[in-house]
Amino acid sequence: MQDKVTFEYAIIRLVPKVEREEFFNIGVILFSKRKKYLNVKFKIDKTKLAAFACELNMEDLNTYLKSWELICKGDKSSGKIGQFELSDRFRWLAASRSTVIQSSKTHSGLTNNPEKELEHIFNNYVLCK
Repeated sequence: MQDKVTFEYAIIRLVPKVEREEFFNIGVILFSKRKKYLNVKFKIDKTKLAAFACELNMEDLNTYLKSWELICKGDKSSGKIGQFELSDRFRWLAASRSTVIQSSKTHSGLTNNPEKELEHIFNNYVLCK
């Protein structure tokens, strides 16, 4: 238990028609302050997307989510947000918004391996394995 640290995560949702409030999970963002870890993992199921809203452009959605990866990494091309402290970047990415891509409320837990935890949550809530 001593080597476990706290982490926070949010599920990333695709809300094709915001006014209908229907969504499906497409990713996870996970943050651990003690491990200095922030990462995102995502995958958009083309079949689900077609069932919800075929007019959305998959390339645009992927480009938007790839910008989240750059922000997590603190890449200079991610702009000012990518230069924020790790915790501030997580808060910005996990903030409530009313766009096509949204985040759930944040949840917390304990882990000794944030990367493994991200994979586990992604498999359970996005891939449904």
